[in-house]
Amino acid sequence: MIWKIFFWISVVALFYNYLIYQFILMIASRAKTGNKEFYTTDKSFPTVSILLAVYNEEDVLEEKMKSLFQLTFPAEKIEILVGSDASTDRTNEILKSFALKNDFLKNELFKERMGKAKIINKLATKARGEILIITDANTLHKPNSLKLLVRNFKNRKIGLVDSVMSHTGLDHSGISIQETTYVQWESRIKKMEGILWGSMMGPSGGFYAIRKSLFHPVPENFLVDDFYINMKVLENQSWSVCEPLSVVVEDVSNNWMEEFRRKMRISAGNFQNLQKFAHLLFKVFQPVGFCFISHKVLRWFGPLFLILALLSSAMNYKETFFMILFYVQLFLLISPILDHILRKIKIHIVILRFVTHFYNTNLAILVGFLWFLKGIKTNVWQPTKRNQSQ
Repeated sequence: MIWKIFFWISVVALFYNYLIYQFILMIASRAKTGNKEFYTTDKSFPTVSILLAVYNEEDVLEEKMKSLFQLTFPAEKIEILVGSDASTDRTNEILKSFALKNDFLKNELFKERMGKAKIINKLATKARGEILIITDANTLHKPNSLKLLVRNFKNRKIGLVDSVMSHTGLDHSGISIQETTYVQWESRIKKMEGILWGSMMGPSGGFYAIRKSLFHPVPENFLVDDFYINMKVLENQSWSVCEPLSVVVEDVSNNWMEEFRRKMRISAGNFQNLQKFAHLLFKVFQPVGFCFISHKVLRWFGPLFLILALLSSAMNYKETFFMILFYVQLFLLISPILDHILRKIKIHIVILRFVTHFYNTNLAILVGFLWFLKGIKTNVWQPTKRNQSQ
């Protein structure tokens, strides 16, 4: 009986996290429209500081900087602060060339590796803007992306605003289609969380805005800085929302090993954040606690639920129902191997690749959890390989 209880708890938790929670949000948000208070004139907009931490980004940095300088925002109200984390390629050279032509670009060229969090913390202390824009080197913007983000801060309840991520470089030979589908699904959930309660569970990280007064320095060993920054905003009882019209573009990951390493790092960082914000779990009847558990915590324990579901099916193998479920789960578990074999002979089955993506993601979460248990002393990072579709 105890194994049957474990089975149903695991199955319900997985279905609730991946399907039921989103359905609840869809129903609840039907009559909601989101924020309606906006800055409308250039004179009324607050000052902004764009913060960018880079390490060996020569492949994308020039296009990134051009994208920043094309943003339509009052020139006297904007500054760009870039920190280079002891880059060894042409990154520093590119930054210097842009600084010669643009007075509001300021570079910090660090000589020792220190990690993204520490660089963002240092840049934030030097920022003069009322609003901080934190962005990534491989994220490109439409000219109005910044204005659309910042206009939301007319509403004093709002502390953080995220953009919507769009992907380029889709290629059926890898995981880019599956990864893009996942990101779009996540984006819809976050948008609804923001509309309903102002409790969006973390920005995409590529291009988002936060009031400087609500920015808290990220612990220097934390691997997922954007989620920490977001949760501090919510902890302060301010709102975190998504601006659906502010669209930015990134080249999507297509290499499953690159994406596995990225997700493993994110997973380890997620458990750091879970440890830091565990007290919010007791606010399950408040939006922040409800969203935190429903959207994130259950997702992070997904590998445990998958393992328990398989074990409990095996323990009840004599019953036909559980025997069938056991073999179904076993087939799903080995399907990534089948997908890998088919990929070698240039056969790409989209549905099978989705199963592979799901199990690879959960494996990365599990490995990241084990990394977290060992202890994380530094967040010095190696960026995901850029322009994988080329």
